Amino acid sequence: MAADPTAETGTPRPRRDTRESVLFGGVYGAVLASSLVAALTQHGHSSAASRRYDALWVLVTAFASAFAHGYAHHIAERGPRRRGEVLRALRDEWPLVAAVLPTVLLLAGAGWGWWPPGEVEYPALYLNIAILFTLGVLTARWASRRWPSALLIGLADALLGFVVVIANALIK
Repeated sequence: MAADPTAETGTPRPRRDTRESVLFGGVYGAVLASSLVAALTQHGHSSAASRRYDALWVLVTAFASAFAHGYAHHIAERGPRRRGEVLRALRDEWPLVAAVLPTVLLLAGAGWGWWPPGEVEYPALYLNIAILFTLGVLTARWASRRWPSALLIGLADALLGFVVVIANALIK
């Protein structure tokens, strides 16, 4: 087994690329938000109060997922530890939380009476599909992919959201 080069030099491990974090965290967050909206929306449970409750649970779950993911990365990376590394690992998970914020706002807005609380489930799912498509296209373009390839990657990412919509329709 080869020795860890960071253990010998004491240099910290390289951080993940911001674009990589945006794609991974954004996709995970948008799929998480869609899944939670589908799961939290049950027949007869679409009052304004339940939408505020749903918004809070989506946000709490996003923070818990970001914490778990960042902490797992921190633990999985072997080598010397420096003070504050675990906080940096957690901070790097911001795209996951940012990706659920539009859904949280949509649910909270329904809870505050901005729009009908019973009619927010599918708009939230379609919003997350749009977020997935946009993330796919943006990250493909950042990677210097041509437009046709970037659009196909965006469609592949959006397919993850469609899977949640289809599963939601079949389960109900």
